[in-house]
Amino acid sequence: MRQEITLTVTDKAKAEFQRGFPLIAKEALEDADQLTQEGTIVNLADKQGKFLAKGYYGKQNKGYGWVLTRNKDEAISQGFMERTLSAALDQRKSFFNNPDTTAFRVFNGEGDGFGGLTIDYYAGFYLLNWYSEGVYTFRDEIIAALGNVVDAKGIYQKKRFDTKGQYIEDDDFVAGERGEFPLIVKENGVNFAVYLNDGAMTGIFLDQRDVRNAIKEKYAKGKTVLNTFSYTGAFSVAAAAGGAVKTTSVDLAKRSSAKTIEQFSVNGIDYEHQDILVMDVFNYFKYAKRKELKFDLVVLDPPSFARSKKYTFSTAKDYTNLMKEAIAITEQKGMIVASTNSASFGMKKFKGFIEKAFKEEGKKYRIVEEYTLPADFRVRKEFKEGDYLKVLFVELV
Repeated sequence: MRQEITLTVTDKAKAEFQRGFPLIAKEALEDADQLTQEGTIVNLADKQGKFLAKGYYGKQNKGYGWVLTRNKDEAISQGFMERTLSAALDQRKSFFNNPDTTAFRVFNGEGDGFGGLTIDYYAGFYLLNWYSEGVYTFRDEIIAALGNVVDAKGIYQKKRFDTKGQYIEDDDFVAGERGEFPLIVKENGVNFAVYLNDGAMTGIFLDQRDVRNAIKEKYAKGKTVLNTFSYTGAFSVAAAAGGAVKTTSVDLAKRSSAKTIEQFSVNGIDYEHQDILVMDVFNYFKYAKRKELKFDLVVLDPPSFARSKKYTFSTAKDYTNLMKEAIAITEQKGMIVASTNSASFGMKKFKGFIEKAFKEEGKKYRIVEEYTLPADFRVRKEFKEGDYLKVLFVELV
């Protein structure tokens, strides 16, 4: 039997919860020390004992849990989960009906009413991501609910809640049939090889779909493209598919080379005509300047935090300097795709990093386009922090 307790919220937090704020923070609770067991159902009440919302306890980043319902009498049961999942799937009907895109998000945590859980669709297979021990205690009910509302070839999972911030290695297969990997999915007509059974990452970040399509359709033709922090080269593949004359992919991870070759190959693109380099991006900037290399299009999509032998990179602290490095090797009238998935600041502050970099370099620019999360990554207007992706197409003028 799942534990259920009532907790008192602060006056400040009361107003936030009444407005629909979904995150339960430690500071919002007068009696957070009562929380001992993750997965506990939490009834939130004001100091007069009036019910405000119901959620669960699960530590995730700086949060202590998520609000699930404003209805005091609603049970957090398998039935609740089926209704919540069905509503989310209904919102994605147009994605299921698009043969050119067969990988997308079908459930986006608090944006779809159940924080701590995301579900992605990959050509008939479903991948669940659990972000806390608390949400993982609902595993059996959620998997059963998913099985009742979708016709899945197979279901996989990723546990992302290890206390040390490390991915928990485990058998990722859950139910149905095991996939044959790589599984080839489509994104706006471009093929990508994905793995649902190989560690934390699948091979593609689905939240960048609209950005990759913009590069392919509007910015790549006839251009030289540099893709930094390139991972499996997805931006490079999109650029090559859009008619780029050459792409250069740079990433420190040794396996990035083989992964990038694979992504080009599943699209019938000759990878030997592309440059794929395993090296520190900051060392590459030095090399490019020394060789007087310049690119028409530079993609800057670093992880929020990264460490190599010589450098420690934090988006909030170092993006301006990273931008300056990119400006130095971008052609006049060239384009920089500046991107970050850091949720610790908003678009206004991000634009400030860009402005500072150009000011310090004595160069002028204009922002041609900006992107946030695509439509399948649903966010709530009451929780702007959920819309973490910020991408700017910046032209040197």
